[in-house]
Amino acid sequence: MPNQSKPKWLRDFLIYLTAIKGKSKRTRDEYDYDLTLFFRFLYAVQEDLPTTDLASISIAELDIAFVRNISLEDMYLFLAYCEEVRQNSAATRARKVATLKSFFKYLKTKKQLIDDNPAEDLETPKINKKQPVYLKVPEAKQFLSHIPSKTHYYRDYCMMTFLLNLGLRATELCRLSIGDVADRYVTIVGKGGKERSVYMNDSCVEALALYLEHERKELADKNENEALFLSQKGNRLTRQRLAKIVKQINEASALHKTNLTPHKLRHTSATMMYQNGADIRSLQQILGHSNIATTQIYTHVEDETIKQVFENNPLNNMEK
Repeated sequence: MPNQSKPKWLRDFLIYLTAIKGKSKRTRDEYDYDLTLFFRFLYAVQEDLPTTDLASISIAELDIAFVRNISLEDMYLFLAYCEEVRQNSAATRARKVATLKSFFKYLKTKKQLIDDNPAEDLETPKINKKQPVYLKVPEAKQFLSHIPSKTHYYRDYCMMTFLLNLGLRATELCRLSIGDVADRYVTIVGKGGKERSVYMNDSCVEALALYLEHERKELADKNENEALFLSQKGNRLTRQRLAKIVKQINEASALHKTNLTPHKLRHTSATMMYQNGADIRSLQQILGHSNIATTQIYTHVEDETIKQVFENNPLNNMEK
């Protein structure tokens, strides 16, 4: 729960995010961080205090009158501070804009604590779109063939197979429980608690069967845990541990991919599905995206593929 060192109207908003909007604790903590920084910054500016030590500023006594006096210009001043002083990227500042928009909309439409929403016309910084980093098929095969763990080979191989074949988020993989698997389908709980059912291909079915037979029974004896993927002590694996496992396999495989993460394996899975015929709507459903614009980043086509399209044009190299 949000701590008591914050004003009630801020604590209420943070509770609303999880209790009503279904946001994860991680997302709520990000909103909490952004808003706390925002109010500390504005208080420092108003009181002519240095902005070099905002962490020492308490916002517990700020009242709703302070919020009502906030203007659009105050927000742009805050974003400029984040860019110039804190060296925040456009993506990080865009997240702060989203936080401010959500917070002030809540105050106006849900709580009726303010008459005007100063964030209504707040613009989002332009973010240069980056092509998602992913493994090519030979690299993915090389990655899977170099699982270094002797103790947890079957577990790690199954997890990597799930990431590369089902396109799961790291959190989704770690949240899987035994009861989520039925026949050839696995039930995924995604962002906002939304469920989706994903079909398991032969590779996933075989990898899971080997893991259940050779490892999970022994791990489960140490702790009656319903989690599908267990640690050495029989506890549910964490995202942090999963990231370390991916890093270890990356090193063992000699791929040496820069900053290879579970999320980049998700990119790999999505890219391979798209390149092998999955349409954008099907891909959206498989990946659990609420907005199809998010899915569209996976529809990139490599330069060589594009060149081949032109080369294969039936009107190319016609006899004159």
